[in-house]
Amino acid sequence: MFRGKNPLALFIFLLVLALGIIVADLNSSKMKEGRVYLSLLITPLQWLVDLPSRGADRLSDLFVDRATLIRDNEHLRSEALELHRKSQLMAALLEENRQLRDLLNATERLEADVMAAELIGVNPDPFLHEVILNRGFEDGLYIGQPVIDAGGIMGQVLSLAHYTSRVMLITDARTAVPVEVVRNGFRSIALGKGVLGELELSHVPDTADIQEGDMLVTSGLGGRFPRGYPVAVVSEVIRDPGRPFTLVKATPAARLDRSRQLLLVDYRHSSPEHRMAREAQAQVSLEQIPSEENVESVDE
Repeated sequence: MFRGKNPLALFIFLLVLALGIIVADLNSSKMKEGRVYLSLLITPLQWLVDLPSRGADRLSDLFVDRATLIRDNEHLRSEALELHRKSQLMAALLEENRQLRDLLNATERLEADVMAAELIGVNPDPFLHEVILNRGFEDGLYIGQPVIDAGGIMGQVLSLAHYTSRVMLITDARTAVPVEVVRNGFRSIALGKGVLGELELSHVPDTADIQEGDMLVTSGLGGRFPRGYPVAVVSEVIRDPGRPFTLVKATPAARLDRSRQLLLVDYRHSSPEHRMAREAQAQVSLEQIPSEENVESVDE
C-alpha cells in the first residue's frame, strides 16, 4: 500500500497505529488478557534465547573458580610448608637449648676447666667411631683430652688441626676406659667393641659382684679421664660355669649418636696424677740447680 510512497507518510501511519493500540490497550480488558497470554507464550522463548548466554556465564565462572581454587591451594600449601619448616627449626632450637642446659648442669660435677664445642662431622667409615668438633689446636686442645656430653663420657681427642679436632668415641674398638661400679667400687676396663651402643668389660672374674643396672663411672686410673663421671650402665651379665670370666655388656651413658653440644674437659691442673707429676718434675729441676758449694769449687 505504501510502496513508492513518502517515508514520512509511512512513519506517521505507524505512529498513529501505535498510539491507537496503546489507547485500546488502556481501555480494553481483552487487550490486557491477550497481552498476558502473549507473555506466557513468549517467556519460554526468552528463556531459550537466554540459555546460551547464561551457560557461557556459568562456564566462565566455573573456570574462574577452578583457577582461584588452584591458586589458593598452592598458596596454602606454601604456607603449610613454611610453618612446618619453622616448627622443625623451633624443635631443633628447643633440643639444642635443652642440651646446653644439661651441659651447664654437668659442669657443676666437674672440678676442671671446660670448653664448649659443637659436633660438625662424623667419620663415614663404619669401623671407626670418630666425630669432628669445631675446636682445635688454636683453642688450646691437646691429644687425649676427654670429651663429654650431658650424659657421660663421649671419648677423647685423637688428632688436632688448627680449628678442628677428631674425637674417638668410647665405643671404638681401639678404646679402653678404666671404670668402677658405683655400688661396690669394683674396678674393670670398659672396652669398645665397634658397636655404637655397646661396651664390654674386660676379664671380669666369675665371682665378681656385678649385676644388670649397675652404674659404671670413670675410676680415674691412668689419668686419662676425670674420676667419677658416668660411662655406662650394665645391660647384660652372662656367667658361663665353664669359663673363668663373666661376659659383661654395658650401654654408654652418653648419647653418642645424638649429642651435638659437647664439653672438652681440661683437668690437667686438678687431677692428683698431674699434680704429682708436676711436683716430681719440680723436684728434679731443684736437684739440677747447683749449690753454693758446688759453685765455689768450680770457681777454684
